[in-house]
Amino acid sequence: MTRKIIALTALAFSLVSGALLAAPPSVEMTWMSVASWYFKIGDKRVLMDGYITRVPEAIFTPSPVFPKDMYTYTKAPYGVDSVSISKVRDAMMGSDKLDLMLVGHSHWDHSWDAPEWSKLTGAKIIGGQSTCLQAESQAVKRTQCRSVSGGEKIDLSDGITMRVVRFNHSGDASNPIQHFARELYRPPVPDAATGGYRAGVGEDFPNGGGNRAFLFTVDNPEGKLSFFVNNSASPFDLDKDIIVDGANFGSPLSNLAAAMKDAGLTQVDAWIGTGGRAVAELVVPVIRPKAYFPSHWDGLFNSFWAGTPYPYKDEPLRDYLSSRKIQLVPETQYFDKFILTQAGVTTDVNHAVKRKLGFSDTKRFSAAMVDAVSQVASTSVGDDCGEGFNAPNPWIDMFALMDR
Repeated sequence: MTRKIIALTALAFSLVSGALLAAPPSVEMTWMSVASWYFKIGDKRVLMDGYITRVPEAIFTPSPVFPKDMYTYTKAPYGVDSVSISKVRDAMMGSDKLDLMLVGHSHWDHSWDAPEWSKLTGAKIIGGQSTCLQAESQAVKRTQCRSVSGGEKIDLSDGITMRVVRFNHSGDASNPIQHFARELYRPPVPDAATGGYRAGVGEDFPNGGGNRAFLFTVDNPEGKLSFFVNNSASPFDLDKDIIVDGANFGSPLSNLAAAMKDAGLTQVDAWIGTGGRAVAELVVPVIRPKAYFPSHWDGLFNSFWAGTPYPYKDEPLRDYLSSRKIQLVPETQYFDKFILTQAGVTTDVNHAVKRKLGFSDTKRFSAAMVDAVSQVASTSVGDDCGEGFNAPNPWIDMFALMDR
């Protein structure tokens, strides 16, 4: 009798386990602002960039040699807004564990807060050499940051695999300090008086050897999901090899094609991307996404706590995606959440998290504000870090000022 009970128990456990394994995969994608995203895949929690602090525009000064390199130097150091980061962490994750902290590249609007997230949550950082040196400078143990160069295939368990794709940064030869691949070689030294850092792309926060993009696959007996995320790109040299200190890391497009081949993919379910139509025309033929989520379109210096500063608008990109039958899924408010399944994309306003942070479920804009936006920051000059972008004057939109 005892043996029969044990056998029946084992059979029941096997059936339950099999049912759980066969559950269709899904991915929760939450846009946190700029190029910061929170991914929940089953019980796995992954944060990308996590930039909450807003380094003020007033402290930046351009390169005297390259005027378009507007963020090369700074007049003063600046610190990390740890209070706001903690507030976002508590609202978004509560007591849940963060498994991984990804950083696409090492500019301030991407890597600035990553060390603080790692210290708050214990999550390991994955990024470039410069990102790890920045983290080391902020008292993150070396073992807590893994430097990747592109081509790595990382098993995140539970059928989740992440492939690192070496990519490029927005811009071109007119703003070379920001655009071309540059790394740190030692940890930045914090300001002795304030503990802050120099945010300039020619100071403590170079782009970190270009960019790291990430191709995710989620395998399951009932199907497979895939998505690609990059937080910067330029059509200027997507097909040119990235060379840093004599080492050749291949071209972004060939690196992406290699990752797709290694994953056995001919298309992805979703692409979280930047750079507008010019970039899409080069990347879409490689990954053939079913859906496109715009990222890094809301500027660099607007208040985080005020929510989205203006609506998403990019007609040339919309027209191109429509011609390729790719679904455009624009965000309307910080912490919009999207659920990706094999059936497609659904939207969750994420009310509970937004309420905790003081955001409205959706951002309302007046007709005047909508008309004032010709293109969002990611595509106004074909770049994704807001170079040259002038946001609409807020006085024309009372809702933008009043509605959070």
